[in-house]
Amino acid sequence: MPRIHAELRRLDRRVNRKRVERIMCERDITGVTRRKRRSLTRPAKKAVPAPDLIGRDFTAAAPGQKLVGDITCIPTDEGWLYLATWLDLATREIVGHSMADHHRASLVVDALTMAAGRSNLQPGCVVHSDRGAEYTADKLRREVRRLGLRQSMGRTGSCYGNAAAESFFALLKAEIGPRRWPDRITARAEIFTFIETFYNRKRSPHR
Repeated sequence: MPRIHAELRRLDRRVNRKRVERIMCERDITGVTRRKRRSLTRPAKKAVPAPDLIGRDFTAAAPGQKLVGDITCIPTDEGWLYLATWLDLATREIVGHSMADHHRASLVVDALTMAAGRSNLQPGCVVHSDRGAEYTADKLRREVRRLGLRQSMGRTGSCYGNAAAESFFALLKAEIGPRRWPDRITARAEIFTFIETFYNRKRSPHR
């Protein structure tokens, strides 16, 4: 209910919180409970992590200065669909994303390549993530160097080390609900629409 009321106020619809609550009760509308996200962080045993260049400062003075990345998984009847994203801390826009039936390093590389191709990343832009094997892989390190970026990683075991990226996934799953899709194609299409049509274009608080 608080999220619906806040959205109505953002759209300049003056309505009392109790009225929103009453209408939701009358129409049997309930909020979606956010479930604990399945962790995909699997640190590579021999990999040397990048330094933490963010330090929990999830702000940026201008677009293209700091990106945060993460991976989540979506259940389908065909198996998991994995989604990798890169979020710009200045605009809170998802500037790069990729989906596949695996979460190897190529998943996050494809998302980063998309971010570099569609947004104006500044030289030395920081790309921050957790210490999962996908992010410590040589394939990603090479792409980061090729693009002239700087890699950053949060501390192991810290739930705040990549909070901005994780908050997007919490919102995604709250909006689409605790669903299980019949196949990966359907899930990909709906997630793509959520990111590109709703989140990046219609949500104004982060713009």
